[in-house]
Amino acid sequence: MRVKRIMIVALAAAACCLALVACKSGGKESTAVQQGAQGKPPLRIAYSDWPGWVAWEVGIQKGFFKEAGVNVQFLWFEYAPSMDAFVAGKVDAVAMSNGDTLVNGANGKKGVMILVNDYSNGNDMIVARPGIDSIKALKGKKVALEIGLLEHLMLETALKQNGMKISDVKLINTPTHQTAQTLASGDVDAIAAWQPNSGQALKAVNGAKAIYTSADAPGLIYDTLVVDPQSLADRKEDWQKVVKVWYRIYDYIKDPAHEKEVLDIMSARVNVPPAEYATYMKGTRFLSLAEAKEVFKKGDSLKSLYGSSKNADAFNVANKVYSKPQNVDEYIDPSFTMNVQ
Repeated sequence: MRVKRIMIVALAAAACCLALVACKSGGKESTAVQQGAQGKPPLRIAYSDWPGWVAWEVGIQKGFFKEAGVNVQFLWFEYAPSMDAFVAGKVDAVAMSNGDTLVNGANGKKGVMILVNDYSNGNDMIVARPGIDSIKALKGKKVALEIGLLEHLMLETALKQNGMKISDVKLINTPTHQTAQTLASGDVDAIAAWQPNSGQALKAVNGAKAIYTSADAPGLIYDTLVVDPQSLADRKEDWQKVVKVWYRIYDYIKDPAHEKEVLDIMSARVNVPPAEYATYMKGTRFLSLAEAKEVFKKGDSLKSLYGSSKNADAFNVANKVYSKPQNVDEYIDPSFTMNVQ
């Protein structure tokens, strides 16, 4: 159920002004929690519509932050405005992908990833018309996607895994929310999109098939909690508590006894039927504490947040999202996750 994860963040003052007001989703206003930690202002955390981030709602509604003694305020945004709010200093942290964290930093607002919620595990798809059953069959064909965004990176990865180059296909720059209708029009041979758009494309064309998904490249897209460095320095103990609460949330949502309650809470946040939301959960690979600790170890492969971020950085530079490579080490602090027992 991915909202638009924009690789190029507009930093214009007008956009920042729009970010001052959290957007509505499904008829619900921003969710705010202000509990515990007497005398301290709340840690302001912007979150948006992706299962790995909607899961924070479970901790909010179950009172986990109050029990942990940390004062937090979760603000519900659309994804792009959440990043704008972080850039404008209106929130202390934001739920953001690792690639977009680099984009923000390259444009002047660095944040530090202290928590990895999940990686996309099937919700992002390359959907092809009938008769195209593999990535190799895309050679010389038209593919609709938003150039420079994460689906562009996924297509490039898929082609590389099949011994092909991006020049082997013709890219048709298309807004993600229009990809399903573009495939249905017959003007292109395939599209790259995330849920619910990818699912809509499958429904729009009889016989259409997902020939590649993010499950074929685990770790290509990590979803994280990104914190302002000053807030991190000033409130280190409180941020440590937030990270610890996340793993309590993880344990709760992975308990089969809580499945119905969790789906009810999360689907209500985004106004989607629980049964439908369950399919989005399957396309999201939530990471256990042990798995997250492995992801935070340095490495060059997609199994490491460092390797994945270096891969995203190379893509961003090659596609002129920004001009100079970033030092990914400056964007990652594994200590908060490593300190959770």
